[in-house]
Amino acid sequence: MTPTDTARHFRSLHERGRPLVLPNAWDVASARLVEHAGAAAVATTSAGVSWGLGVPDGERLDRDRALDLIARVVAAVRAPVTADVEGGYAEKPADVAETVRGVLAAGAVGVNLEDADHGGPGPLRSVAAQSERIAVAREAADAEGVPLFINARVDTYLSAVGEAGDLLAATLDRARAYVGAGADGIFVPGVTDPVIVSALVDGIDVPVNVMTGPGAPAIAELAGLGVARISVGSAIAQAAYAVVRRSAQELLSAGTYAALSDALDFADVNALLRTDR
Repeated sequence: MTPTDTARHFRSLHERGRPLVLPNAWDVASARLVEHAGAAAVATTSAGVSWGLGVPDGERLDRDRALDLIARVVAAVRAPVTADVEGGYAEKPADVAETVRGVLAAGAVGVNLEDADHGGPGPLRSVAAQSERIAVAREAADAEGVPLFINARVDTYLSAVGEAGDLLAATLDRARAYVGAGADGIFVPGVTDPVIVSALVDGIDVPVNVMTGPGAPAIAELAGLGVARISVGSAIAQAAYAVVRRSAQELLSAGTYAALSDALDFADVNALLRTDR
């Protein structure tokens, strides 16, 4: 398919009540494993990507390295790829456009664009400032002729911005502004309570993305609430690194190998990465 066709297909996967489920990947091998498991699309996690490249999450990764990783993932899978690009790896709105053009050149057809302001005076950018960045991203994608799916992340709950009783209204205000600026979906990490999720779905006119993990409602329950997209953020990467720590500690203390008992077969992993598959 052409990039435009792929983008339209990816867009069509977002249905209320039949959510697109995205087990987030962070490198080529994890992306291949996610696709092999049956995922309809592959999403990267900025945290996992950053950790794998040796830097903390939170806009510490430079754009070129991020785009290189996205291109490698796109080349490795047949499924559409959506990339978590944090705040756009840019301070100025105009530079967000450059990131979007790079994402499209890499072959991805979706982005997560968050309103967290890691280097600013407050935890979040203002609604106006973030809306401008989304509008610039939309314009850049439209100029390339690709209907890039912009998943606008609202970090009100994740960053606990303001009083608890005000978070829902603040989130909805931001979501509506971002949709008005050109966002195609709204991502609210830090929320899994069914009552709040239901209120978000009812109050937002575009697909809503929920980030899940241990303790969250099952996918079927979230689907029943009208959620259109479910992802797990850095959770799979964190679980993988937990195996590294457990196995290393066991090897160096007890001198045993139980933590390695569920390892994938060497030949299977090797075959997964063959280029002639």
